[in-house]
Amino acid sequence: MEATSGPTVVYARSQALNPSVDSAVPMFDESELMFELGLWLAGIESFLRLKSAGYAEVTGINSAERDYKREHRLTHATLIRCSRLNFRLRRTRRALQDSLSSGFLAENSERLGLTLRDAILLSEGLGKCGKVEYGGWISWSKTMRESLAASDEARLLIASAEEAGASFLPPELISLLENKPLVFVDQAELEFILPQFARILKWLSVVGRMLRDDEPLKPALLIFSRVHEQTSELIEYIDRRLSRFPDEGAQLFGSLDGASYTAALELKKVYNQELVGLVNVRPSPTVYARIETAYSLLNDSFQQIVTSFARLIDPQISTLDLFPNFCIKLDQSLLLREDLSSVLRIVQRAEQDPDKGVLDELKNDLGGLLGNTMRYLFYKDRETIERFGEEIFAAGDKKNLAPILHRFGAYLETLLGQVNMRSVLADHPFEEQKG
Repeated sequence: MEATSGPTVVYARSQALNPSVDSAVPMFDESELMFELGLWLAGIESFLRLKSAGYAEVTGINSAERDYKREHRLTHATLIRCSRLNFRLRRTRRALQDSLSSGFLAENSERLGLTLRDAILLSEGLGKCGKVEYGGWISWSKTMRESLAASDEARLLIASAEEAGASFLPPELISLLENKPLVFVDQAELEFILPQFARILKWLSVVGRMLRDDEPLKPALLIFSRVHEQTSELIEYIDRRLSRFPDEGAQLFGSLDGASYTAALELKKVYNQELVGLVNVRPSPTVYARIETAYSLLNDSFQQIVTSFARLIDPQISTLDLFPNFCIKLDQSLLLREDLSSVLRIVQRAEQDPDKGVLDELKNDLGGLLGNTMRYLFYKDRETIERFGEEIFAAGDKKNLAPILHRFGAYLETLLGQVNMRSVLADHPFEEQKG
């Protein structure tokens, strides 16, 4: 199950359905447009509902005293994005002269366009203020949420995006559910829960695409807002189900309990650490690093949760069977772990006996790490290793090198421990080599 891409450009199909359409004019896949538009509308709702809590922590400043202009800019930019997507959708609908099964016609798109136009005009008015005060932000947020809630077109698109997400299950898992049924209660439970996790993975896949395509990443906070709501609601449902579960020794109970614990833990890591204060962060490398980490933590852990449920049907199935991209991550993580371990052993040797032979070996292995497997680390860790590498290569004598090696060794030990905690390595325990 690969990450989704942006709306696909279609030329020939539109001309075949309507010969009057100029084949040189790009058209877009209407289902993908509907998904993207529904996703961003839902993201706006959740972002405003959360009032960006956790994204804009400012030490020593009361929430009622700080400036909300950055939150406003993010929302305003997303409203404009939605307006553009809606324009493309309306143009596609008219050109194809063919209604979608959802019934979202060009007329629906026109009405949504008016709703978005009014929202953008109101947003522009608020943006003209030098500072977006707390009262103004809360009032405007409420107005936007009520406007989207009152729009039948917005509700239809959000529901369509949710439905598309729910179908984002691996084909192998769908086949298992259809061909190897469990007892009725367990089957019903999985058929309800698995689409919820699939929806979260589908929405996270858009963040993955944004990372790969080097798109502006702060708007991803709106998607993370929706993922936060979806995951929190799912955890609450699972916890209620566990409290009424008749047999705590059942396999399903164990899977539900593990899913709730894992999801809650990863949610805390992401929203209480990685994304805290991100709305106020300006340097692009820092934004990239933290979004990348948040995405990887949630995506990998939720794929593992889906696999744990699939094992109730087929105990032999693995995450690699369901998510082929997991195999790539596994191979990369194994190579990375091996290189980090090798460099750490040489650093420890060099710290004890920094003779020329050991230092040459260190520089050679470190150069290999920097030029090869280091790209499998998170961005923030790559920066740190590069800085250590520069210090080691620039060190003029053993006296200057000793404290650098000590700090680098301590850092590598910590980093190796973090790599070993990756979910893709859960079934591949680390065996330390002596050297």
